[in-house]
Amino acid sequence: MTDRPVIGIVGLGTMGLGIAQVYAQAGFPVIATDAFAPARDSAKTRLAETLSARVSAGKLAEADRDATLSRLTVAADLTALAPCQLVIEAIVEKLEAKRSLFAALEPILAPDAILATNTSSLPIHAIAEGLTHPARVLALHFFNPPPAMKLVELAAHAATDPDAVARAKTWTEAAGKTVILCPDRPGFIVNRCARPYYGEALALLSEGRSAAEIDAAMAAAGYKLGPFALIDLIGADINLAATTGMYDAMGQHPRYLPFPALQAQVASGNLGRKTGRGFVFPNTPASPPPDADAIALRIEATLVNEAHWLLAEGGTTPDGIDTALRLGLNFPRGPFEALARHGRTAVLSELARLRATAPEALKPRYDPAPMLEAK
Repeated sequence: MTDRPVIGIVGLGTMGLGIAQVYAQAGFPVIATDAFAPARDSAKTRLAETLSARVSAGKLAEADRDATLSRLTVAADLTALAPCQLVIEAIVEKLEAKRSLFAALEPILAPDAILATNTSSLPIHAIAEGLTHPARVLALHFFNPPPAMKLVELAAHAATDPDAVARAKTWTEAAGKTVILCPDRPGFIVNRCARPYYGEALALLSEGRSAAEIDAAMAAAGYKLGPFALIDLIGADINLAATTGMYDAMGQHPRYLPFPALQAQVASGNLGRKTGRGFVFPNTPASPPPDADAIALRIEATLVNEAHWLLAEGGTTPDGIDTALRLGLNFPRGPFEALARHGRTAVLSELARLRATAPEALKPRYDPAPMLEAK
């Protein structure tokens, strides 16, 4: 299973080409295609430019660059993917488009070839519906940019063949990634468990605290980017779309509320770094407020609680959640490590305080997960 099978990539945008680079650099032969001819025609040139920049920076040998490029074959259509044992799609984030693609690939590939989606939001079981071999379908969710980010979330649906999971995990680990198994649930681990980091900061903002002092409090607690600096980096519009998607997928539970302040920020057009102004960008960082520890406890308590709600749904572990948050968001510690740091009593007391003082509509936001209370 540790041999280098042929990897297929469908979609040669930034994500698809980055995923192709990951496997090709690790010694896997890669066959890639895209329905858009200009994306196919420019793929090798774009990859060559990326790799040459690393050569110029002294981070990659010329021979390794040339070997990586030689392993990538850009094909005109899907039929060229026939030899592939694993095909990863990185196309538009639309359910019907992914279903149609996998249905078209099924008669081309061997029956045991794995079909992997790079989705970050669509249910894996829904993508697999209607296929002749739904047991071959799983998610390999790479983070952007794929060559730099170590984390890959591997999500299987209830009928996925365990052998497909094992092979996809082994091959992706052989490509240098840390693969974390996660459930087929909205947001997987990182996008799900990260919501309180932004959401509770926005709740604080709505109570009159400034974005700068909230970020400064989290910086003092060891976070490289505060929640608002992270929103500015990602883009407020992207963050709002992810939050709204999670809110709808989770039955509009108030734990995932798209706060009015975030909606107003998007409406203002000040989306962050890409527009030149955001919640805190381009201002210089502030000094931590006197109650910085209390702010950090509040945000981390909600992170701990969300992690316990996810854990109860199965398909992951405390260590998996902690590792995913550290690698996916560069957090200094995961939620279970934060729990050990603060203590269960302090976390539950903080959640009780927040519930007692919250507006009626937001009180369920702070209901403790049964697994958190039970320990």
